[in-house]
Amino acid sequence: MQRGTTLGTTSEPQHRASPREWLGLAVLALPTLLLSIDMSVLHLAVPHISESLLPSAPQMLWIIDIYGFMIAGLLVTMGTLGDRIGRRRLLLIGAAAFGVASVIAAYADSPAMLIAARAALGIAGATLMPSTLALISNMFQDAKQRGIAIAVWVTMFSVGIALGPVVGGALLEYFWWGSVFLLNVPIMAVLLLAGPRLLPEYRDADAGRLDLTSVVLSLATILPVIYGLKELAKDDPGLLPVLAIVAGLAVGVFFVRRQRGLASPLIDLRLFRNRALTTALVAMLFSMLIAGGTYLFVTQYLQLVVGLSPLRAGLWLLPAAIALIVTSMLSPVLAGRFAPAHVVAAGLAVSAVGHLTLALVGSEGGLTQLVVGFLLVYAGGGPLIALGTDIVVGSAPPEQAGSASAVSETSTELGMALGVAILGSIGTIVYRSQVTVPEGAAAGDTLATAVAAAERLPGEVGATLLASAREAFTDGLNVIGAISTVITVLLVVAVLTMIRNRPAAPNDAPVDDADVVPARSAS
Repeated sequence: MQRGTTLGTTSEPQHRASPREWLGLAVLALPTLLLSIDMSVLHLAVPHISESLLPSAPQMLWIIDIYGFMIAGLLVTMGTLGDRIGRRRLLLIGAAAFGVASVIAAYADSPAMLIAARAALGIAGATLMPSTLALISNMFQDAKQRGIAIAVWVTMFSVGIALGPVVGGALLEYFWWGSVFLLNVPIMAVLLLAGPRLLPEYRDADAGRLDLTSVVLSLATILPVIYGLKELAKDDPGLLPVLAIVAGLAVGVFFVRRQRGLASPLIDLRLFRNRALTTALVAMLFSMLIAGGTYLFVTQYLQLVVGLSPLRAGLWLLPAAIALIVTSMLSPVLAGRFAPAHVVAAGLAVSAVGHLTLALVGSEGGLTQLVVGFLLVYAGGGPLIALGTDIVVGSAPPEQAGSASAVSETSTELGMALGVAILGSIGTIVYRSQVTVPEGAAAGDTLATAVAAAERLPGEVGATLLASAREAFTDGLNVIGAISTVITVLLVVAVLTMIRNRPAAPNDAPVDDADVVPARSAS
């Protein structure tokens, strides 16, 4: 991206952005806002989708996370494709495809159809994030203005997380579950109308050839592993899930070997020689992993254990989202006075306390404790969201900043999807092992189906099933909270010990084995 060409504009180094660029930034913020809203809205819709389409537990997990898997598997691919055909063109193609897939998802009449539509949304979504970041870098060449633009971009993600539960709750209160997908259509329409007028086109004149074999290998690595992890959550998984995981890992070995031999690899493996970069990526991956699993169970707890409506559940989630926005905005300021790794580690420590709080929540009278614990989890995650990408990009050589950004986005998206798959499966296993189903009742394998079954049973029998199901689900939440606490504490130790901090001179030449994070922030 460093030596690309901006089509239709004069490309002078370090020129200051005009009002047109700032209006363009508002357009680029739309996909970021939408994707974060879309992520949180779907979790609120889970009980409604379960009641309407009657998916099995593995199908429900696929509905939730196939979107994230496709994004994670194709982010780097789409970044390379954008270099070749044009970032703006790819962004607009992806926006159109996202709108069409949203309509299909809204009117899906079976779990399989919804899974397919969500996969299409993931493919289209993979075009949006790398295109927006690359265009921001092209449009804002002045370092200070670019920092402000990226800070706005990151903040919009947090705003989307805050708005998602409220907007989604309101839609689910008055409309059917498919309305949460139709929300995407007008936003994509605005992007399609304003994008050609406000965004410059950009291509990399030196972009390498897109290696289709690597694209296939990357997907053949991710999807079988995730399939295996999800299928292991079943009562009698058999040997197939284990074989799928082994096959995926084997393909991953071939993928890595191929990247080492390509002149233009999808992922430049030399990036991972940098200890600071690798540690930040691991922290982002695992932090998003536990965030994805936690969010899935917290939203269901509010609706199915406490019994709140979608709108009220969304309002109870709002304090955590606001805390995320505040800490995300404060973190770059704090990173100017303290070592960035110390700011991130302090935030992770707060998150660990939040996860521990969730590990102790009970099935009765636990609303306040749940909200406080979730607020601490989100507040502590703000520094990592705000500074993680900057640590990754700042630790990479300048000519590899684009690759580092793509790897950073892949890490967060894959982490969220893995969290739903792994922690969701663990929670499901705990639930099924603890729930007591009265004789003659068919409660299914999720809390949502148990709640629906309890409504059809005689009073005492239904009440017994409902109490047992809620207790078993809370046990699953507690186990996830305990696991997340341990992981987060380990991340604190890793960040403090693996990333050394000192100011770096502007003209310092990065080295492959550097483990030093420049004392600067994204904004």
